[in-house]
Amino acid sequence: MQASLRWSVLPTAIAAVVAMSSMALSQVVSIAPNSQSVTLSGTSGGDKKDTSCAGFIADRPNHTVQVTADSNLKFTLQGSGQPTLLITGQGQTFCVQADRLSNGKVEIPGRWTRGNYSVFVGDQGKARAPYTLSIAPQ
Repeated sequence: MQASLRWSVLPTAIAAVVAMSSMALSQVVSIAPNSQSVTLSGTSGGDKKDTSCAGFIADRPNHTVQVTADSNLKFTLQGSGQPTLLITGQGQTFCVQADRLSNGKVEIPGRWTRGNYSVFVGDQGKARAPYTLSIAPQ
Protein backbone atom coordinates (compact mmCIF):
# COMPACT_ATOMS: atom_id res chain seq x y z
CA MET A 1 0.00 0.00 0.00
CA GLN A 2 2.77 2.48 0.91
CA ALA A 3 4.77 1.57 -2.20
CA SER A 4 1.82 2.39 -4.46
CA LEU A 5 1.30 5.68 -2.62
CA ARG A 6 4.92 6.67 -3.23
CA TRP A 7 4.66 5.79 -6.91
CA SER A 8 1.52 7.91 -7.27
CA VAL A 9 3.25 10.94 -5.73
CA LEU A 10 6.18 10.83 -8.17
CA PRO A 11 4.14 11.38 -11.39
CA THR A 12 2.22 14.18 -9.69
CA ALA A 13 5.45 15.90 -8.67
CA ILE A 14 6.91 15.54 -12.16
CA ALA A 15 3.73 16.97 -13.73
CA ALA A 16 3.86 19.96 -11.36
CA VAL A 17 7.49 20.71 -12.22
CA VAL A 18 6.79 20.50 -15.97
CA ALA A 19 3.74 22.76 -15.65
CA MET A 20 5.66 25.34 -13.62
CA SER A 21 8.60 25.35 -16.05
CA SER A 22 6.32 26.05 -19.03
CA MET A 23 4.54 28.81 -17.11
CA ALA A 24 7.87 30.40 -16.25
CA LEU A 25 8.80 30.39 -19.92
CA SER A 26 6.16 32.98 -20.80
CA GLN A 27 6.45 35.94 -18.45
CA VAL A 28 3.59 38.48 -18.69
CA VAL A 29 4.32 42.19 -18.26
CA SER A 30 1.93 45.13 -18.55
CA ILE A 31 3.06 48.43 -20.11
CA ALA A 32 1.07 51.62 -19.54
CA PRO A 33 1.61 55.01 -21.21
CA ASN A 34 4.32 57.07 -19.51
CA SER A 35 5.42 54.06 -17.49
CA GLN A 36 8.98 53.36 -16.40
CA SER A 37 11.28 51.17 -18.47
CA VAL A 38 10.92 47.46 -17.86
CA THR A 39 13.90 45.09 -17.97
CA LEU A 40 13.37 41.37 -18.49
CA SER A 41 15.82 38.52 -18.84
CA GLY A 42 15.85 34.92 -19.92
CA THR A 43 17.46 32.38 -22.21
CA SER A 44 17.27 32.74 -25.99
CA GLY A 45 16.72 30.03 -28.55
CA GLY A 46 14.69 26.87 -28.70
CA ASP A 47 13.98 23.81 -30.79
CA LYS A 48 11.31 25.28 -33.10
CA LYS A 49 12.57 26.55 -36.46
CA ASP A 50 10.90 29.84 -37.41
CA THR A 51 11.31 30.24 -41.15
CA SER A 52 10.08 33.84 -41.28
CA CYS A 53 13.31 35.22 -39.80
CA ALA A 54 13.76 34.37 -36.14
CA GLY A 55 15.96 31.30 -36.43
CA PHE A 56 15.23 28.91 -33.58
CA ILE A 57 12.67 29.87 -30.94
CA ALA A 58 10.82 28.21 -28.06
CA ASP A 59 7.33 26.74 -28.53
CA ARG A 60 5.89 29.46 -26.31
CA PRO A 61 6.79 33.15 -26.18
CA ASN A 62 9.50 34.17 -23.74
CA HIS A 63 7.34 37.12 -22.68
CA THR A 64 3.82 38.42 -23.26
CA VAL A 65 3.58 42.20 -23.28
CA GLN A 66 0.22 43.80 -22.56
CA VAL A 67 0.18 47.35 -23.96
CA THR A 68 -2.67 49.04 -22.06
CA ALA A 69 -2.99 52.04 -24.42
CA ASP A 70 -1.42 53.10 -27.72
CA SER A 71 2.20 53.97 -26.86
CA ASN A 72 5.56 54.82 -28.40
CA LEU A 73 7.90 52.09 -27.18
CA LYS A 74 11.35 50.80 -27.94
CA PHE A 75 12.22 47.13 -27.45
CA THR A 76 15.98 46.64 -26.99
CA LEU A 77 17.46 43.15 -26.84
CA GLN A 78 21.04 42.51 -25.77
CA GLY A 79 22.31 38.96 -26.01
CA SER A 80 25.21 36.83 -27.05
CA GLY A 81 25.39 34.48 -30.02
CA GLN A 82 23.15 35.45 -32.93
CA PRO A 83 19.99 36.70 -31.19
CA THR A 84 16.73 37.47 -32.93
CA LEU A 85 13.69 39.33 -31.67
CA LEU A 86 10.27 38.26 -32.97
CA ILE A 87 7.18 40.17 -31.78
CA THR A 88 3.70 39.18 -32.93
CA GLY A 89 0.32 40.65 -32.07
CA GLN A 90 -2.53 42.85 -33.23
CA GLY A 91 -2.23 41.39 -36.73
CA GLN A 92 1.41 42.43 -37.06
CA THR A 93 4.76 40.65 -37.03
CA PHE A 94 8.10 42.34 -36.34
CA CYS A 95 11.37 40.46 -36.61
CA VAL A 96 14.91 41.78 -36.32
CA GLN A 97 18.16 39.84 -36.30
CA ALA A 98 21.44 40.91 -34.81
CA ASP A 99 24.19 41.25 -37.40
CA ARG A 100 27.95 41.03 -37.00
CA LEU A 101 28.22 44.79 -36.45
CA SER A 102 25.61 45.05 -33.69
CA ASN A 103 27.43 43.00 -31.02
CA GLY A 104 24.22 41.11 -30.23
CA LYS A 105 22.03 44.22 -29.87
CA VAL A 106 18.63 44.41 -31.54
CA GLU A 107 16.15 47.33 -31.38
CA ILE A 108 12.55 47.69 -32.50
CA PRO A 109 11.16 51.19 -31.89
CA GLY A 110 7.70 52.29 -32.91
CA ARG A 111 4.07 53.05 -32.15
CA TRP A 112 2.44 50.05 -30.47
CA THR A 113 -1.34 49.78 -30.43
CA ARG A 114 -3.23 48.60 -27.39
CA GLY A 115 -3.26 44.82 -27.03
CA ASN A 116 -1.18 41.76 -26.28
CA TYR A 117 2.10 40.94 -27.99
CA SER A 118 4.03 37.66 -27.92
CA VAL A 119 7.78 38.18 -27.67
CA PHE A 120 10.11 35.40 -28.81
CA VAL A 121 13.86 35.69 -28.27
CA GLY A 122 15.47 33.31 -30.71
CA ASP A 123 18.89 32.49 -32.03
CA GLN A 124 19.90 32.05 -35.68
CA GLY A 125 22.37 29.29 -34.81
CA LYS A 126 20.18 27.23 -32.42
CA ALA A 127 22.30 28.34 -29.44
CA ARG A 128 20.83 29.07 -26.04
CA ALA A 129 22.27 32.11 -24.33
CA PRO A 130 21.27 34.61 -21.63
CA TYR A 131 19.72 37.89 -22.77
CA THR A 132 18.33 41.14 -21.40
CA LEU A 133 15.28 42.77 -22.96
CA SER A 134 14.28 46.31 -22.07
CA ILE A 135 11.02 47.98 -23.05
CA ALA A 136 11.16 51.76 -22.74
CA PRO A 137 8.73 54.57 -23.55
CA GLN A 138 9.95 56.99 -26.21
